Formats: sequence, structure tokens, C-alpha cells
Amino acid sequence: MALELYMIGLITQDMGKSLEFYRRLGLDIPEGSEQQSHVEIKMSGGLTFFLDAKPARWDPGFVAEDDPRPAQPSNAYPFVLEFYLKSRAELETRVAELTGFGYRMRRAPYDTPFGMRFALVCDPDGNTILLSADAVDKQASAE
Repeated sequence: MALELYMIGLITQDMGKSLEFYRRLGLDIPEGSEQQSHVEIKMSGGLTFFLDAKPARWDPGFVAEDDPRPAQPSNAYPFVLEFYLKSRAELETRVAELTGFGYRMRRAPYDTPFGMRFALVCDPDGNTILLSADAVDKQASAE
């Protein structure tokens, strides 16, 4: 049996802000999670997404970057979390909602040469979130 990805986790500086972002994105975050330093969200495909504000609790070698200077925006990113939306309109609406709440857009919605619509936004910790949908809605193209 092949090895399967079990969890994807992000280290967060502010659990409340991260939970607010991911709720606005559309994840089903358990009530009362704001008081926790580790929050797990089980996805429908079996994968678990987690946020952790105190990784030194489980990784004694973890060293936080306590640099008081603000982080500088970068065009590079080491990874991407992709969330698929059911329609182009839903993608556009979600992007407008997130940027309306003040989250930074890394790249405005655009169509790819391979038939997808993408937009890149940043969560409160600067992680890159890819929102994707089919460039042409399947239901509309079937009619």
C-alpha cells in the first residue's frame, strides 16, 4: 500500500486571526477553538488540516522567529494550500469577501491555459492560499 498524506498543518502566530480567516474561507471550524493552541479540521476526503500556535509543545527543537520587524512581502512561497470551489462565481465571491476583510491578495483571479480559474490570497501568517475553480462552469457548459 502506498504512503498517504494524513495531515497538513500550519504554524500560526495568532490562533484567533487564523481561525477567523479559515472560517471566512469556508472551513468548518469547531466551536470553542479560539481557546486552544492546536485545532484540527477533518476534511471530507479524510485529510486533516491543523493549525498550531505552540509547536514547541510537540517539537522541542522548534525556534520561533521573534524578529520585531514586520515581514516583507515576497513573490516566492514555499508551498500552497489549494481549496477547490464549485464554480467560477463562488471563487470570485470568496475572493471579494476575503479581500474585503483586509486579507492580502497575492494574485487576482485569472484563467490558466489548462482550464482552471485561480486566485491567490494570504492568510494572517502570510501562507499562500490558492482558490481554484473550473474556468468554465461545468453546469453552464453542459446546457
